[in-house]
This record gives sequence, structure tokens and C-alpha cells, in this order.
Amino acid sequence: MRMTREGRTRILMAAGVLGGGLYLLGIALANAPLRLGVKGIPIVCLMLWLGPASTRYARRVLGGLVLSLAGDLLLEFPRLFLPGLGAFLLAHVSYVAAFLSVTRAPALARGLPFALFAMGATAFLWPRLGDLAPPVAAYVVVICTMMWRAAALWGGAGLTPRAQGLALAGALAFATSDGGLAIQLFVHPTAWAGYPIMLLYWAGQLGIALSAEAPASMSDSP
Repeated sequence: MRMTREGRTRILMAAGVLGGGLYLLGIALANAPLRLGVKGIPIVCLMLWLGPASTRYARRVLGGLVLSLAGDLLLEFPRLFLPGLGAFLLAHVSYVAAFLSVTRAPALARGLPFALFAMGATAFLWPRLGDLAPPVAAYVVVICTMMWRAAALWGGAGLTPRAQGLALAGALAFATSDGGLAIQLFVHPTAWAGYPIMLLYWAGQLGIALSAEAPASMSDSP
């Protein structure tokens, strides 16, 4: 018997929650092999749920998930921080491309808060980054651009209002997770920070992936 979409979704949801729970357990136990073995499961489940992507928007979101998976695994190795950062930067570029495929409206007023945030975050982090200052600053600019373009979706055509809200909520959650990670790595590390960082990260990816489920009037996009 062929599995229904609903049944497949439930299985992938259960697998994703299990993988995420095991990863959080790996944090609690300081078990690096466990973390590495299960970290990618939630993102892989989102990829399987979203694919095969039938629209340009969904394909670009799927590309962002693939790049995020690479970043997830690379960041488990401290010596591979820069490649991991680069993978996530490209993931955000893919999400920006997805949002731009819906609207290219400038929405400059919506972009202003994110531009100010990018400048403030860069100024705050720069003295603490050393040789990592240029790549981290570039990453901040890209993720703030991603939030801006998600905000630009609001009230337009091409995505349903629900999808617009999910995309924006996902972008904001993702950026909040990255902000927490920056504080953890460069400002003030704490033993418990990994839990909210990962939960916000998964929530952000989930929101963006859900926004790609049924974008209106884009199924024939190349």
C-alpha cells in the first residue's frame, strides 16, 4: 500500500524529533560521536518532507537545507569552523534567492531595522573576533539580508499569508539562534546555551521549509 502524505509527514516528524532529542542528549553528556551521528537527522527529515521540490521557491529552500546540513556537520569540528560558516552563508544566500523569486520589491523601510542590526552586531563583535572578523561580518550582512527579504514577502502575492508568516518567523528564529551562537563562541560561553540555540535553529529551518510547501502560482517556474 502506498503511504499517504500525512503518514509520511508523521514518520518524518517523529524521526526528526527523535534525532533532535538525541542531539540534545549528546550535548548534556558531552558526547561528540553521538552529536555528530544524529545532528543532521532533523534537517534530513525536512529535506525528505519537502522533496521533490516542484517550484523554484521550494527548490531554493531545499538548496538552503542541503547547505545547512553541510554546515551542521562541519561545525561539529572546531577546526572546520570557517567551512561551516561558509556553508551556512551560502544557505542564507539560497534562502534570499528563494524570497527574491517571490518578490523583488525593495521594501527599504522593512530593511532599515535589519541594516541597523547588522551594523550594531558587527561593531559589537568585531573587537572579539580577531582574524575571523571579516568572514563573520560578511555572515552577519547575509543573514540580515535574509531577514529583510523574508520581511519583504509580507502582504505581497506569490505566497499565501500563512507561508509569508512562516518564512518571516523562520528567518527571525534562525537569526536569533545564530546570535546566541555568536555570543556563546565569542562573548560569554555558558553550559546551557546549546539547548536554546539548537531549538531556535530547528524552529527557524522548520518555518522556512513549511513556507515552501504550497507557494501560490509558482508551480511552473523554471
